[in-house]
Amino acid sequence: METVHKKVSTDEVQIERKLEFSTFYRLHHWVRVLSIIVLMVTGFYIAAPYVSPAVTPEPTNFMNALFRSWHVIFGFVMISMFIGKTYYFLFVKSDRAEINSVKDLFSLKNWSKQIGYYFLVTKHPHLTGAYNVVQFMAYTAFYFMTIGLILTGLILYVHVYHQGIGGILYDSMRHLEVMLGGLANVREIHHLLMWGVILFIIVHIYMAVFNAVYGKEGSIDSIISGYKWHEKH
Repeated sequence: METVHKKVSTDEVQIERKLEFSTFYRLHHWVRVLSIIVLMVTGFYIAAPYVSPAVTPEPTNFMNALFRSWHVIFGFVMISMFIGKTYYFLFVKSDRAEINSVKDLFSLKNWSKQIGYYFLVTKHPHLTGAYNVVQFMAYTAFYFMTIGLILTGLILYVHVYHQGIGGILYDSMRHLEVMLGGLANVREIHHLLMWGVILFIIVHIYMAVFNAVYGKEGSIDSIISGYKWHEKH
């Protein structure tokens, strides 16, 4: 965590600004946000078309194909973000704020103080990394839901596209399809995982606003500027 020498002093407390999220992390976050929005809009259309194409004399007005194309494009954008984020989390040593959060998971005191903070009865515990224990577990759940969405999405993908990446992945995805109980089950799992992501997004936004208002550390600003405000110890 990089400290920037900019301090605000009052009679009671001294505050310093610290770099919380790198440029890559912030860029990745907003690309992923865009990808999720596009995937939700197009995914709901593919599941149950809610828009009728304009009536024209053209014989090739394929609205479903258009929505599916955008779904596939941003699906691969999401996969690239997932790969980049995984590499960043595990191997980039210049910013260890995220992986350092793992240390707090083994502290019962940290868990009790964090839950108490959300119930407005205790102060926020001091964090070793970027996330508190509840945040880290929520992001871990989101990470595994993303893995499930990617794998089930690729199974559905290879049934339509049989060349290129689809051809390379065809055999392995078909084996995985059988393990998951068939194509109909894969489709249902894909939908259920997406609803899980939607629930995560709702809770994520609520908690981000809660921390920004109650914690007064610039939690929401940090995903844009990269910086948070902390009491100087």
